[in-house]
Amino acid sequence: MQLLIVEDDKPLARSLQKALRGHGFAVNHVETGSAALEALAMERPDMMIIDLGLPDTDGLTLLRTIRRSTPDLPILLLTARDTVQDKVQGLNDGADDYLSKPFDMTELLARLRVMERRLSKSGNPVLAFGDLELDTMEQKVRYKGENVETSRREYMLLKSLIETPGRVLTRAALEGRLYSWDEEISSNAIEVHVHHLRRKLDNGLIRTIRGVGYQLSEPQHNTPEA
Repeated sequence: MQLLIVEDDKPLARSLQKALRGHGFAVNHVETGSAALEALAMERPDMMIIDLGLPDTDGLTLLRTIRRSTPDLPILLLTARDTVQDKVQGLNDGADDYLSKPFDMTELLARLRVMERRLSKSGNPVLAFGDLELDTMEQKVRYKGENVETSRREYMLLKSLIETPGRVLTRAALEGRLYSWDEEISSNAIEVHVHHLRRKLDNGLIRTIRGVGYQLSEPQHNTPEA
């Protein structure tokens, strides 16, 4: 799940990045509205957090601009403004949620999880594909009724695939979902994660589409690893 934070308070942004990465988000950060629009033009994130007090524009103006081109992008507003009028204005301008500073990280995470579930067609916190289940609330994996221990990025890779059943995700698309801009990525990072998951699950569950990417597939017995 790729999250873009638009916040000019660098200590707060660093704190959010560290905390949210630990909870399975690939978090990127920009400090201005113009940088946010440039980032959106290059690659759309799954969700955004926007501070209202930006140095080059008002956060509500940025929100309205984004809504003209991406009306369905989940956006949470952060602000030190705590009046009912400010909250109503933000929601009327298209925000999905609104959180006042200072806030507790557990509350922010809970609100992001609600927005994340809205991205799912079913809204169910448990995502399933055949015998594979992902509990997005607990961030746990079950396969054939048994719990499966995964690393944070292995979980994120499975979640990316299970959210797009039947669709082939390229290595670049998976890297964008698993890693932030400032993280170094080895050339075979995705292949390594897939290899580890295949050792923990049925070998044929994650199918390699040569020269394209990966997709979930109903496993076939004795399927060799691609």
